[in-house]
Amino acid sequence: MSNKRVWTVEIVFTEEGDSTRADAILETGTLRHHGWGKAQRNPDDEDVPLIGEEIAAARSLEDLVRRLLRDAEDEIQQHTGEQAHVHR
Repeated sequence: MSNKRVWTVEIVFTEEGDSTRADAILETGTLRHHGWGKAQRNPDDEDVPLIGEEIAAARSLEDLVRRLLRDAEDEIQQHTGEQAHVHR
């Protein structure tokens, strides 16, 4: 029997004018991590909110990934005493 762990990501969108912000919140059960991203619509482009949400969400997840990898590097360093670099 495996010990299954579930992490949940929630993405919250905030729209203001032609910009969309996405906040990606990762809940691990013991920790909470946050990443964010923004999309800005060109005024000459058609107003399609889904596109802005997709771009902002992708950027928030990229930010979350960078933060998680940096945290992992810090934890490796704490455990080994050596500087760590996790390849992306």
